[in-house]
Amino acid sequence: MNRIEEALKNTKSFIGYITAGHPTLEISEKVIYKMVEAGTDLIEIGIPFSDPNAEGEVIHNANIKALKNGMKIEKAFDLVETVRKKTSTPIVFLTYCNPVFKYGYDDFFKKCKEVGADGIIVPDLPYEERDEMKVFADKYGIIIITLISPASKNRVEMLAKDAKGFVYLVSSMGVTGVRKNFSDGLEGLVNLVKEYTNTPVAIGFGIGNKNQAKNMAEISDGIIIGSAIVNIIEESGDEAPEKVYDFIKEIKNTMV
Repeated sequence: MNRIEEALKNTKSFIGYITAGHPTLEISEKVIYKMVEAGTDLIEIGIPFSDPNAEGEVIHNANIKALKNGMKIEKAFDLVETVRKKTSTPIVFLTYCNPVFKYGYDDFFKKCKEVGADGIIVPDLPYEERDEMKVFADKYGIIIITLISPASKNRVEMLAKDAKGFVYLVSSMGVTGVRKNFSDGLEGLVNLVKEYTNTPVAIGFGIGNKNQAKNMAEISDGIIIGSAIVNIIEESGDEAPEKVYDFIKEIKNTMV
């Protein structure tokens, strides 16, 4: 069992996302430590990219701000290497095909292993084309997380059987961002996925408050929150680590 599945087994998991270097690398590091302290089971770290096409306004703007502040892939690797010295919490990068391709598949996944990253989420990587990247990820023991959305119903068996780490179940069509309503039939989709895999299923895209978190956690193995955390960081400045800690503790308390 890999470190991700070990951390997420037998629990209602909380997965939290931040954009590396937003608003600064120093604040990102401090926020990660407070996320761990608050009970985050897995941390997603977004590598800033100029065209993050799966992201809504909040995370898109965080990407642009981080890039303007000089954030680069190497600095994201440095961030993981630094925090890995203080925590064993699983860490997964979120990025897009272009940055990985440009960096070089072998070099990228070798570096992931060296710094202590456990997996990667690539929203624009088509399943049918993933082998080109996956052969290098497998070489270094880095898990490519499978995404399944409400539009995937005819492909669930194929996608789920190949899933490792956790299944990222996209709650609604469209881009990331806090929303009031989610796609109908999510519980049925979770159950369908579970027919084909024992890999934990976590719901993401749009969860922004404790009531939504409670509802989504009740029908899955865990939840993923990104935009709400990034928005807190954007609004809180130097107080972001404590504000994020308070937010996550509140969410975690509803999932018990």
